[in-house]
Amino acid sequence: MGLCSPFLLWCYCLLLMLPETTGHNRREKQWDGGEQQSTQSFWADFSGLKKHLKIMTALSRRYWAYLSCRVWPQDCKEREKTTSEAPGWKLPLLGQQYLEIFSTWYCRFQDCCASGDCRIINNITGLESDLSIRLHGQHLARHVVLKAVRDFLALPHPEKALALSFHGWSGTGKNFVARMMADNLYRDGLGSECVKVFISLFHFPHPRYVDLYQEQLKQHIGETVGRCRQALFVFDEAEKLHPSLLDTLKLYLHPHHSTKEQDCRRAIFLFLSNLGGNTINELVLSFLQMGQPREEITLESLEQPLRAELLASTDSGFGHSSLVKENLIDFFVPFLPLEFRHVRLCARDAFEGRGLQYSEEALDEIAKMMVYVPKEQKLFSAQGCKSIAQRINYFLP
Repeated sequence: MGLCSPFLLWCYCLLLMLPETTGHNRREKQWDGGEQQSTQSFWADFSGLKKHLKIMTALSRRYWAYLSCRVWPQDCKEREKTTSEAPGWKLPLLGQQYLEIFSTWYCRFQDCCASGDCRIINNITGLESDLSIRLHGQHLARHVVLKAVRDFLALPHPEKALALSFHGWSGTGKNFVARMMADNLYRDGLGSECVKVFISLFHFPHPRYVDLYQEQLKQHIGETVGRCRQALFVFDEAEKLHPSLLDTLKLYLHPHHSTKEQDCRRAIFLFLSNLGGNTINELVLSFLQMGQPREEITLESLEQPLRAELLASTDSGFGHSSLVKENLIDFFVPFLPLEFRHVRLCARDAFEGRGLQYSEEALDEIAKMMVYVPKEQKLFSAQGCKSIAQRINYFLP
């Protein structure tokens, strides 16, 4: 009953804002050329007000039944049965409109969805479908990402935040997969207030301001985790993050980091990096030269060489950070270089995404426009699938 009075007051304010019930408009109708309205008109307005008050009363009762059904669904059937047995009770149309307005507003701040938060959808089926159909040439990334996310979300009480580190050449799908995750885990995708994307050289460009960046990073993470029980943080160009910022992130990925105000154990951290791309490409090249299909490459065959390249890198502090040395990264996800056939599929998707017709010859021509390496074999697209969407413009009438 504690919220009942504010709710009635809120409804009353809405009623007063309606054109037919506002005092200003009513006075314009009541006075014409200085003459007072008739008694008949007065009682008509009074009857209208009485009608609205009845609507408020009905709305109040129905609202509580409706709201409790959404918050405590286990008792919903019993309440609906009780309500339906009340003879002659019916929520007026205007009351239904107010109910929808208020419930929509209420659900922006309260847990009134099956997931506990209307902003979080956790559509694992959709994620699996996107990874299978829209991501090309990345059997390892498809398997690791899906399994890691699905297993993590199934845990009622995770010990730590999930940390995935994506590695590979530019254009191989790292940002693409991050976007897929956001789209399938959150109602508003990358635009969700539960998702925060950081681009190293854009958000943290000057090393001399690293102390300020540390505080800003803590504030962003704290605010996001504070308003969302399941937050997603994406760090693009992670290899360019300052070592002090990497140490700051260690606090949130550690299994023992949890306070009443800031619990990150249900958060997901993604690190996207070009580091390790050379090692990944060399291994794929060796497989192809031996006549073995790339689909037979396993995560185990890549994990140790990838870690070794990260640790040996002198251009980045990522491999030397506590995130790597203390095993706070749960999975290093390799993104393999893309071949001609994969680029064709990207071109096909670009046409279909814009609802355009295409021919097999057009797909071949677009794929041939890309630069391929190594110079002798020309097996891998140096740009991956980047700029494919722009290149199809050359083939439009």
